[in-house]
Amino acid sequence: MTSSTATTTANYSRTLLLVQTAMFAALMMIGANISSFLIIGGVPITLQTFFAILAGLLLGKRTGAIAMLVYALIGLAGLPVFANFSGGLDTIISPTFGFILSFIFVAYIAGFIVEKFPTKVGFVVAALAGTAFNYLFGTNWMYAAYKLWFAAPEGFSYKMAWAWMAVPLPKDLILAVLAGLFGFRLRPILQKQR
Repeated sequence: MTSSTATTTANYSRTLLLVQTAMFAALMMIGANISSFLIIGGVPITLQTFFAILAGLLLGKRTGAIAMLVYALIGLAGLPVFANFSGGLDTIISPTFGFILSFIFVAYIAGFIVEKFPTKVGFVVAALAGTAFNYLFGTNWMYAAYKLWFAAPEGFSYKMAWAWMAVPLPKDLILAVLAGLFGFRLRPILQKQR
């Protein structure tokens, strides 16, 4: 391989990675706002955790986390890319910001696990671990926000915060398994392009 061929290949790989990073940031924007169109039983159905997991599974821990960071920064800069077309720095103090922040770690965790266990089971476990982290971090942030700086509903407790999360849990578990299976099938195809 000549020097110019190696440079061209490296440039192609970097460009492809940038495009994929931007694509997952855009998918998060779409996934966040699908709730504007689909609400079941009062619970917004979003695809944010699904796309955060896929970012880690398909792009790897580092690039997947960067894609989620780009999404978060775009929203914090004021563009309406968070759920219900919201955005801006004031989102940091909202009860749900912990879920947004967790997406960076969700992608990293999913990517890290599949590096160590690149099997179908490993992909599903990685997706479920990412979902578990999303729930733990996001729910604890929400509880702290309501207790410390946001007006909590009457009788709000830690148990109530987790009870709220029971409603979307079946949907998120199903989507996590689908993300794991989909990621397992798609990753070899993406790696051939690099």
